[in-house]
Amino acid sequence: MICLALLVYCLIERQVRQALGPDQTIAGLYPDNRKVRPTGRMILYHLEDLMLRPGTATDPPVILVSRGVQAHLLELLGIDETRPRWLQT
Repeated sequence: MICLALLVYCLIERQVRQALGPDQTIAGLYPDNRKVRPTGRMILYHLEDLMLRPGTATDPPVILVSRGVQAHLLELLGIDETRPRWLQT
């Protein structure tokens, strides 16, 4: 089970770095706003407090983003915060 968790962790880091392009650095991960290469740990740290507003009969569910770096990371991961995906049952 731990191998699967490490694989997911590494794939998240890889996806963000590839989406950043050749420079592979991003600002906003640290308080001093310096540009650094994102690590899996820092990516998940910034995404850990995301909230999901449940949908209703008229409104779809939405991921609530509280910081700009969260929106940027979700964009780099190819996740649309206005259209969360659900497992098909």
